[in-house]
Amino acid sequence: MENYSIIIFVLTLMIGLSAMADKMKLSYPILLIAAGIAIGFIPHMPVVELNPDVIFLIFLPPLLYDAAFNISFKDFKTHAQTIGTLAIGLVFLTTIAIAVLAHYLIPGMTWPLAFVLGSILSATDAVAAIGITKGLGLSHKTTTILEGESLVNDASALVAYRFAVAAVTGVSFVLWRASVQFLALMLGGFLVGAVAAKLLSFILKRVHSNAMVAISFMLIMPFVTYLLAEELHVSGVIAVVTLGLGISRFSKMVFPEGLKIQNRSIWEIIIFLLNGLIFIIIGLAFPFVLRDMDKTQVLPYLGYAAMITVATLLLRMVRVFLQRVNLQRAFLSRKRKVAREALLDFQTSVIISWSGMRGIVSLAIAIGLPVTLTDGTPFPQRTTIIFISIAVVVFTLLGQGLTLPWIVKQMGRLKK
Repeated sequence: MENYSIIIFVLTLMIGLSAMADKMKLSYPILLIAAGIAIGFIPHMPVVELNPDVIFLIFLPPLLYDAAFNISFKDFKTHAQTIGTLAIGLVFLTTIAIAVLAHYLIPGMTWPLAFVLGSILSATDAVAAIGITKGLGLSHKTTTILEGESLVNDASALVAYRFAVAAVTGVSFVLWRASVQFLALMLGGFLVGAVAAKLLSFILKRVHSNAMVAISFMLIMPFVTYLLAEELHVSGVIAVVTLGLGISRFSKMVFPEGLKIQNRSIWEIIIFLLNGLIFIIIGLAFPFVLRDMDKTQVLPYLGYAAMITVATLLLRMVRVFLQRVNLQRAFLSRKRKVAREALLDFQTSVIISWSGMRGIVSLAIAIGLPVTLTDGTPFPQRTTIIFISIAVVVFTLLGQGLTLPWIVKQMGRLKK
């Protein structure tokens, strides 16, 4: 995104549309996506170049840090089993399911390429779900599970993506080796995040009386932590999440009330701008990738994207309701391994199932596909994979996004 005038235009448009959405009682993410698509179709519109590395660096660290900072560690621990099931187990299960579907549906889609597509679309985006349901009165349990899932599932998806791309480039896949590497990435990210949290805590103890300096350190540290972790080839996502959780607990004990209010106000503005940009960028990406497609293939590939969207939604529903049954069984067992607060009722299960929308991470991973293989030959089916990925992102955000508020209202009525 090198054209800065476009960035200013998009930011101004995003703020204006957000205000309109509030007045019109519309979901602002849906309005922003629609606006992004419309802008992309304007004749002679300059191409907005999306650098995936820049997207990851600008969006992931602050969004993950803010979510981790604000989530209750106690509640996260209570729902850890459900969060782990969705953020790790379901991510890899979704990767496999999409790969099978893509391999048998899409012409020329080899198994390695199918797994690349599956890994791109395996992680959900809780930012979208929370943004769309804002003001609808989601239960604290639902919000905790969705945000907790988003804190971990990006790391799982990125690991799956690395192994899938490696398979395309000719690197053999060995399950035990991949499992060890996955654990090493996670553990390494945790260690980097823990050290960064200790360092930031040490600094904040000495500067918390100077609000601007303290907040500035908290603003810059997520980016430093993410870059350091990625440089060490461990999970930047887990590192930033660990940093956020650690500083959250520290701030409650040390920060004066005034500093807490100032810090919260600044972060609310930053997250508002980033969230708005995410939805417009997703909308902008669709028209531009559409221009690179063979026009005779557009409808068939939109059909494949629609089938993948439905399949992932059904798979998520099955897995969430299976988790509900497993929790009930564990709670009723003699050992009582599950607390009553961790149980999922029918309404919560439906909302969590319907909140499995794809977002900015899937978009960035897709756009970041290598252009060539190690031998210099073009990456096979690259345009096809990017087009289907972005189409699924748009389908989930518009399809599930438009119906999610209605689902939430219906579930609320059932509880009464």
